[in-house]
Amino acid sequence: MGYTYDQIAKMIDHSLLNPALTDAELEEGCRIGLQYHVASVCIKPHYLRRCVELLAGSTVAPGTVIGFPHGNNTTTVKVAEAEQALADGGIELDMVANVGKTLSGDWDYVRRDIGAVVERAHQAGAKVKVIFENGYLRDEHKIRLCEICGEVNADWVKTATGFGPSGATVEDVRLMRRHAPSHVQVKAAGGIRTLAGLLEIRAAGATRCGATRTVDMLDECQRVLRQGFLETADF
Repeated sequence: MGYTYDQIAKMIDHSLLNPALTDAELEEGCRIGLQYHVASVCIKPHYLRRCVELLAGSTVAPGTVIGFPHGNNTTTVKVAEAEQALADGGIELDMVANVGKTLSGDWDYVRRDIGAVVERAHQAGAKVKVIFENGYLRDEHKIRLCEICGEVNADWVKTATGFGPSGATVEDVRLMRRHAPSHVQVKAAGGIRTLAGLLEIRAAGATRCGATRTVDMLDECQRVLRQGFLETADF
C-alpha cells in the first residue's frame, strides 16, 4: 500500500511536553507543526492559549495533557484541567488514566475517572485520548482499559506518556486495536523516532503517533516520496 505525505503527516501529534522546554522552544515547536502540516501539536498546558493563536486558521489541532504524567490527580482536578484546556481553545486532550487504580482493579473508579473527562470534552466538541502507560500494566489491564474506553466513548486509546518505564511497542498497538471497539482509535507514543517505526505502528493499527522527532521523520518521508511510493514494505 502506498502512502501520501499528508497521510503520514496527519498521523503525527508533535509533542512539546518536555518540562525543560522554554517559551521560545515551544513557539518554534508550534511553527514546526504548522510547517509540516501534522495532525496536532500537543503542548504543555500553560502554553496552550498561545499555541491556539499560532495554529489558528490551519488544519493542525491544538491539544494538551490532563493528569500528566502520572494520572494520579483526583477526577475533580482532571475535569478542572480539561475545563481550563477547553477554555484556552484546546480541541484534543490526552489524559492519563489512574495507573494505581488500574493495577488495583478498581474498575468503577477508572470508568468514572475517564468518563468524566470524556463527557466534559465531548460537550465542548473536543476529543480525548486516554493514556494507559503500558509499561506498568499486564495485558489483562490493557484489555479492560480498552473495553472501558469503548464504554465511555473515548476517541483514542494511547500506549504511553513517553515519560514512563517504556514506550510504544507493536505488540501493544496490535493488542489495543484488537480489544478497542471500532469507534475508538489507537495512538502510539514513546520511542517512535524513525519513519520506519511510524510505518510499523501504522501497519499494526495506530492512526496517531506522539513524536518529538517529527522533523526527522517527515523530512525522510519527503525524500522517499521524491523517489517513488512510500510503502511499509520499503522498510
